[in-house]
Amino acid sequence: MANGSRQAAWEFFGAELKRRREDAGFTQVELGTRVFVSGGYIGQFEQAIRKPQLDVAQRIDEALRSDGIFERLCRKLIDDRRYADYFAGVVELERLATKICEFAPTLVPGLLQTAMYARAVTVAANPFVTDEYVDEKVAARLERTHILADATRPEYWVVLHETALRMPVGGYEAMAGQLTHIARLLRERQVMVTVLPYTEGAHPSMGGMLTLMEFDDAPPVAYTETSFSGTLVDDPTVVKRAQRAYDLLRVATLSPEASLALVESAAEDFRRCASTT
Repeated sequence: MANGSRQAAWEFFGAELKRRREDAGFTQVELGTRVFVSGGYIGQFEQAIRKPQLDVAQRIDEALRSDGIFERLCRKLIDDRRYADYFAGVVELERLATKICEFAPTLVPGLLQTAMYARAVTVAANPFVTDEYVDEKVAARLERTHILADATRPEYWVVLHETALRMPVGGYEAMAGQLTHIARLLRERQVMVTVLPYTEGAHPSMGGMLTLMEFDDAPPVAYTETSFSGTLVDDPTVVKRAQRAYDLLRVATLSPEASLALVESAAEDFRRCASTT
């Protein structure tokens, strides 16, 4: 589904939600209470500013006795085969975020990836798929990076563990290109990337990657991911704990200047290796 058609469909979702809510005699706050979100969230769903998670859509159906229409609409709209089911909602939220903070323990995060790097990651996880499948996945990942070039781009902070700088994903040439790309974004002040060095040892996010997103008119969310699943969290208590963990990560990193120097040094090391093989 094209982006314009998808947005129009979410607008239909919102309009239908408003109509059925009013027919049921509920205010936004009253419906929000029944489905365990704020009244402001219901308003944002109705305006197609924010997209509900599937479990929220299911609870809306129960509260409004709407025979599953919102669950069916939600499933159809988040059914983008370019992304795993658990990640499609994150992609939607990235486009709305005013600030994104990520911790990447082993891999360069998707919003910073080059085509060669993204291809290597995709093939490593899917060794028996067709080139068409790989091309589609890489194109989807690169499409996400466009938000960093937009005039209204979010403030983007990344903590990279040194492991992500040293692992030759895609080979020496691919890694040299990937790290050069990150260095360019840093020098152009489009992103803020700092490096958590090996020497720091244990850190607050040993369990894996972490993403935090903030919005103009909605509460922040956190997202965590393992190899085969991801969890999007908007519970304020849990999000606050995730924010504290990220703060602790950030104070343990090298300075921006030292981080840039390390990224460029690692890129040069990979270039040197590429030239001798």
